[in-house]
Amino acid sequence: MEFVVMQMLVGWDNEVERETIQSFLNIGENTADVFGDASEFEAALQAGSYDVVLLALNFPTQKECFALFQRLRRERPDTPIVGAWFQGELSHIAKFILAGLHSYMLRDTCGEFIMLLTTMLEAAYQSVLARRARLLADKLREEVESVRQLQESVIPASLPQVAGYKIVARYEPSEIRVLGDKPVVMAGGDYYDAFRVRDNTLIMILGDAAGHGMRACMSIMTMHTLIGMIRDQSYPDTAEFVTEVNRRLCRSTVVSGDSGGFITLLYGSLDTERHILQWTSAGHPIPLIHDLATNEVRPLGVAEQCGLPLVVAEDWEYPSVLVEIPPGSRVLLYSDGLEEAFPNDNERHQQFGLAGITKTLQETAHLPLEDCLEELFAASNRATKGAGRMDDTSIVLLERDRSSGVGFQPAQNQNTPPAPREESSRGAR
Repeated sequence: MEFVVMQMLVGWDNEVERETIQSFLNIGENTADVFGDASEFEAALQAGSYDVVLLALNFPTQKECFALFQRLRRERPDTPIVGAWFQGELSHIAKFILAGLHSYMLRDTCGEFIMLLTTMLEAAYQSVLARRARLLADKLREEVESVRQLQESVIPASLPQVAGYKIVARYEPSEIRVLGDKPVVMAGGDYYDAFRVRDNTLIMILGDAAGHGMRACMSIMTMHTLIGMIRDQSYPDTAEFVTEVNRRLCRSTVVSGDSGGFITLLYGSLDTERHILQWTSAGHPIPLIHDLATNEVRPLGVAEQCGLPLVVAEDWEYPSVLVEIPPGSRVLLYSDGLEEAFPNDNERHQQFGLAGITKTLQETAHLPLEDCLEELFAASNRATKGAGRMDDTSIVLLERDRSSGVGFQPAQNQNTPPAPREESSRGAR
């Protein structure tokens, strides 16, 4: 048992034992106030803050003690009371136990029980601390669960069906452990969405607010609400859309970059007739494209084509990137929780990383899109060696059918797999 420092209050009926108890309990950093007068005892209780109370069950008299005990329980319901009784007083102690006596010890006429007082009082105090910790953990779970449910309410229940394409997505929250063996699914700041704004346009969004809990959740909820308000407005350029979202968030009173409340965002717009993906990143990981014919996986851009996270600079202009999606290609949009999965020993050089993502995509190239999504989560989780991912993880995975029509692309050798074409339509300021 871990040693704790206690402040103790003692009400005792035997004067000789009081002096011994006074000396014995005031050792080290522990302090004990020992009283033989009931009024002084109650005055000390009112004036002080005690961790544990020791009460002789004949103090001040056997007849008056129970009423004193009841007053103690009313005034200090969370303070453990340890009672001391003599053999033969079983019927007397029973009513104390029924009324909430925390624990009790048997007094002997030789006074040897005094040697066990510190241990008994410390055990009582430790048990109360453990109970408080459990209650706090349960309360934390309740609050986290309510916030998590609020956050997950913005995750779409279904995804749009697009001719010539398949799309799957999933969000998984991070976990922490409270009291050793009880995992708590954390409320986080990840968010994804996919919807159509016109017959030929599919919008895909991934967002990741810094941190966990209510602040991250409110950041995501604010961004989700804002996107819902302006998504039907005419924003043919993804950069213009992200720039407007950033401008409005910077003026929001809910999200504040000064307190570390920034958000990363990836906003993609897919022309499903021309098979052109336009994307803009505000500090978010660059999408990956996987050519199923060659099994090559590569980023759909470079770091210089990403802008700052949202809520960092109101006047920041974000670039957009145009990329062609050839038949038989998969596009992966993900949050950094996937890439940054690592063991609990904090050896970040062992994190799942881009190499792990690439390897998993290549090993699942022959599998259905749903199985590829499943293995991405499973493989990154295995990389943590049982610790679980410490950050939320979101994935949107898109596949263009091998048989779907060809969009605009330069003429090329039929034996050469089509390569994605990129161009930056705007620059950062």
